[in-house]
Amino acid sequence: MLDGGGTADPGAPLDAWLVCDEDAELMPVIRRRAGGLAVAAAVRSYDGDGVRLWPLAVRHTSHPTVGYLIEVTGRRAVWAPEYWMFPDWAAQADLMFADAAGWDRPIRFAGGVGGHACVGDSAEAARHAGVRRLVFAHIGRPSIRAIDRGECPSFGEWGREGATYRLPARRVRPCAG
Repeated sequence: MLDGGGTADPGAPLDAWLVCDEDAELMPVIRRRAGGLAVAAAVRSYDGDGVRLWPLAVRHTSHPTVGYLIEVTGRRAVWAPEYWMFPDWAAQADLMFADAAGWDRPIRFAGGVGGHACVGDSAEAARHAGVRRLVFAHIGRPSIRAIDRGECPSFGEWGREGATYRLPARRVRPCAG
């Protein structure tokens, strides 16, 4: 399980519950549910059944926060639902879940300690970084208003609750002949 809380309940059995922010407001709920499933919710790596996840730092707020680089069968996915600056380590991802709290401008936290990127900036950064498929996951009020107006990101797609996202097929490398 990655992050969660609220109605996101992984159910049993569960090998690991990884979080991006151990100080997040949903952590008390997440910790209680994870404890009921006999796992600890924490920022950590996971390696099992051919899937590897590494926590990597993101610039988001005044305390440490991470996203996850996920590798399976030679393909890479990124879980980075909250950040102020697009994470460089997400370059060349086959699939990325990204912050969409802001729509046309970033959301700055009080005191200048970080915030949330906006969809426009994340879309351009992801395209420039060679991200193959971009899904906006942490959809905030400004982006919800944009969705209600029928607006779409310049690159990427809106995530849908309950949807299944699969890694794209392996990239076909052109012949250098």
